[in-house]
Amino acid sequence: MVAEVFAEGGALSHAADEFRERHGQTQMALAVARTIDEGGVLVVEAGTGVGKTFSYLVPALLSGERVLLSTATKTLQDQLFGRDLPRLVDALKLPVRMALLKGRGSYLCQHRLGQARHDASLPERGSLRTLAKIEQWATATRTGDLAELPGLDERSPLLPLITSTRENCLGAQCPQFKPCHVNAARREALAADVVVINHHLFFADLAVRESGMAELLPSVRVVVFDEAHQLNETGVQFLGVQMGSGQALDFARDVLAAGLQHARGLVDWTSLVAAVERGARELRMSVGQQWPGAKLRWAGPAPEGVAQAPWQDALDELQQAFEDAAEGLATVSEISPDFVRLHERAQQLAARVDRFAQPCALGSVRWVDVGAQLRLVESPLDIAEAVRKRVLKKDSDDAEDRGRAWVFTSATLGDDPQLRWFTEPCGLTDAEVLRVQSPFDYARQAALYVPRDFPKPNDPAHGARVAALAARGAAALGGRTLVLTTTLRALRTIGDEMRRRLEGEPPDRRPEVLVQGELPKRVLMDRFREGASGGRAGCVLVASASFWEGFDAPGDALQLVVIDKLPFPPPNDPLVEARSQRLEAQGRNAFGDYSLPEAAVALKQGAGRLIRRESDRGVLAICDTRLAVMGYGRRLVAALPPMRRLEGEADFDAAVAELRAGDLA
Repeated sequence: MVAEVFAEGGALSHAADEFRERHGQTQMALAVARTIDEGGVLVVEAGTGVGKTFSYLVPALLSGERVLLSTATKTLQDQLFGRDLPRLVDALKLPVRMALLKGRGSYLCQHRLGQARHDASLPERGSLRTLAKIEQWATATRTGDLAELPGLDERSPLLPLITSTRENCLGAQCPQFKPCHVNAARREALAADVVVINHHLFFADLAVRESGMAELLPSVRVVVFDEAHQLNETGVQFLGVQMGSGQALDFARDVLAAGLQHARGLVDWTSLVAAVERGARELRMSVGQQWPGAKLRWAGPAPEGVAQAPWQDALDELQQAFEDAAEGLATVSEISPDFVRLHERAQQLAARVDRFAQPCALGSVRWVDVGAQLRLVESPLDIAEAVRKRVLKKDSDDAEDRGRAWVFTSATLGDDPQLRWFTEPCGLTDAEVLRVQSPFDYARQAALYVPRDFPKPNDPAHGARVAALAARGAAALGGRTLVLTTTLRALRTIGDEMRRRLEGEPPDRRPEVLVQGELPKRVLMDRFREGASGGRAGCVLVASASFWEGFDAPGDALQLVVIDKLPFPPPNDPLVEARSQRLEAQGRNAFGDYSLPEAAVALKQGAGRLIRRESDRGVLAICDTRLAVMGYGRRLVAALPPMRRLEGEADFDAAVAELRAGDLA
């Protein structure tokens, strides 16, 4: 039955754009179907263009089992729920009930929306106008999913004021409990045959049992993690402990707002809040001047470079402030459910500060993130133990646990046949592993250029040379260029230099240079995809971090991808350092077994932005001479799709000219 769906003229040909029968897609679908039938764990690396989404959806839907689908981001969730699933369900003519479930921060909280109008600390002048639009939308929305609200910037400072967190949600005591959008989404999920969630929600529930999946997961027999390469890094965020000065300030703001609204004069709210704010400020000041974004190792009583006495005094002061706040809130807890929840928050925050006053847990690493706010972090090194014991439940005697089918898939899961980069930290070393190659003809569709006459990556002139190469290509192509950087500093340097270099182009042919951070991510992506439309030149997008993956610009909108440096994990990052030390203690090579595979996977993700369809053509330029001169360069090149090589600047210019002419050989 599964094979018939993927055959030429089968049901899938009516659901997928530009359908063609692909051996790899069918191969993966049959492996998924077998895993569902027999139970067990399947790990699939499916190269770009395989069509992995339908490869797991078809057998999952045809199985008739309850299915949980988890993706990496809310954007991918919306795509899966709003586009892929409905098309397929319609094509297969199946009576399937579907539900979309996100974290509570994605839904409007009606109770907090009512409070926001009276909040004296509304962040900016335009906030009241935005709030009015939200209030109007709130009367019409069925789901309360903020992704439905057009024009709402995902960076808006209003969002924390109109959404709830686990800490500030009033639960059953909330006056808006019955019409609550979060509870409605959970009820729909419990009644659905197919539920679409994201990795953050899954691990948040694993850590604190808060999202309702404690009821959902036992009733599901098939679980699929798409974009599974993000699982480990997502999981460790939730399985550790975090405490930030921002959390303290949010708590202080909520206490003051509730106190003045419901119990003015009954408690000295101003003094309680001032003590919390002072404790948070003292903690931040105790670390002194640091580079923004610095991560301070924390192996002893205080972080590296921080005096122990002021640090411990600041922790003690903050803990005492939370305990005093809890005492004050307890005296008015009968007046409003807000005070009951705030009392619980105060106790939890005090306990969390106390946790950081104790030694770090065994098998974890601790550090401090320094920015405008301070964030204290204690993290496990990976999710292996949690997955084995709490997800797969390897030691369980329950037949349902043993019979469940688990599928983990992504376009990039490692650079060796066993995919150890993914399976080891995720506790999946016993899983069946399948690698399905991309159907794209990379030798014909794409070319790789590694310039040899180039400054070393740590040379101050490197960024300007990257900008010069990218600007030359963008000028020839009329935009259509994505520049991926490994650091935010390089992002700004290259963005500014490209703008300067492209100023001389004629206005009708001058590409617009878009730089990450200057506009919301969604706006940047949409503007770039529009490309050279309406008589305008195309775009250059200079981006870092999240744009290395999940950004899809098929067709002529993107024809040149420039990567500034090899994306090795930062060696001074405390988590990276601790993982490397563990490998060395096991007698393994940290560079070969950790740093290189990390770089290979990230490089494959970045390169994967270039060719998204059989008709796409493009050039990938990696401006790091180590790829050409270091021995490990061969391993990294082998991890990339098999593109033809360009040997020098003349070849690069010729390939770009051919792209412009629409004839890449």
